[in-house]
Amino acid sequence: MTEQEFLSTAAEQFLGKDIEHVKAVILQTLEGHLRAILGTLTVEEVYRDRDQFASLVREVAAPDIGRMGIEILSFTIKDVFDQVEYLTSLGKARTAAVKRDADIGVAQAERDAGIREAECDKSAMDVKYGANTKIEDSHRMFQLQKAQFDAEVNTRQAEAALAYELQAAKLAQKIRGEEMEIDVVERRKDIAVEEKEILRREKELTATIRLPAEAEAYRLEMIAQGKRTQTVESARAEAEKIKMTGAAEAYAIEAVGKADAERMRLRAAAYKQYDEAAVLSLVLDTLPKLAAEVAAPLAKTDEIILLGGDDRTSQEVAKLCSQLPPTVQALTGIDISKILTKIPGAK
Repeated sequence: MTEQEFLSTAAEQFLGKDIEHVKAVILQTLEGHLRAILGTLTVEEVYRDRDQFASLVREVAAPDIGRMGIEILSFTIKDVFDQVEYLTSLGKARTAAVKRDADIGVAQAERDAGIREAECDKSAMDVKYGANTKIEDSHRMFQLQKAQFDAEVNTRQAEAALAYELQAAKLAQKIRGEEMEIDVVERRKDIAVEEKEILRREKELTATIRLPAEAEAYRLEMIAQGKRTQTVESARAEAEKIKMTGAAEAYAIEAVGKADAERMRLRAAAYKQYDEAAVLSLVLDTLPKLAAEVAAPLAKTDEIILLGGDDRTSQEVAKLCSQLPPTVQALTGIDISKILTKIPGAK
């Protein structure tokens, strides 16, 4: 619509009306559309997006207001509030969220700044360390090349020294070989001279020592053979003598044994013919000899001392005499105690 058309329509609608009436009509129209739009939006949408809410009001209310000859040039929401302070609480939450987002943004910005600063420091350190690494690599390469050059120089020097020593050793070996050849020739000459000297001394020894020694050895061998023959013959004669002597002694011993056996046999036969009186006579004749033999050691004793508290000399003598009958019986087989009991007046 043009301005003329708006003016004509407004005159038709509000001609003769005062300003307050016009304001009230327009206000009621806008309020009606405002309520209709609020019914399609949530409280949070109205509170958070006021520009969108105002735009919707202009779009919906513009046709009705235009038919009144009025054009909406500007429409803004000055404030949105309620009686229970719900919207105020939303504002506080929004404020807290904004502050939180702001703090988060600040922290993120500081973090990003720190990261960026660290990255810059890292880049600077990387550049520095890279430069140091290149310097060290260059120094290492220099040292390696220097070591290689030194090794080559030392190798050449060692090869030269070894070549000199090898050449000197070869020359010394050659000289030594020639000296050894000279020594061999001289040694051969010495050996030839020594061989001739040996032949001469062998002939001399043969003439002066070996031939006389062989003659002396032959003489001694003949003498030894003669002595050996003499010794063998003497040993044979001695053995024969011992054999004959042994045979004679054996014959004599045999004859003596036979004579003793015969004598004992005859004595035994004679004893068998004796009566007890004859046996007693023989025993009595023998007892003095037996007593003399028993007392023979005592005859060589100057003094006999019997140890003990009492004088038991008579007891010891009686004890010694009591041992004679068993001794005689053991030697002769005759019990003299039994025979003595048969003597008249003996007890």
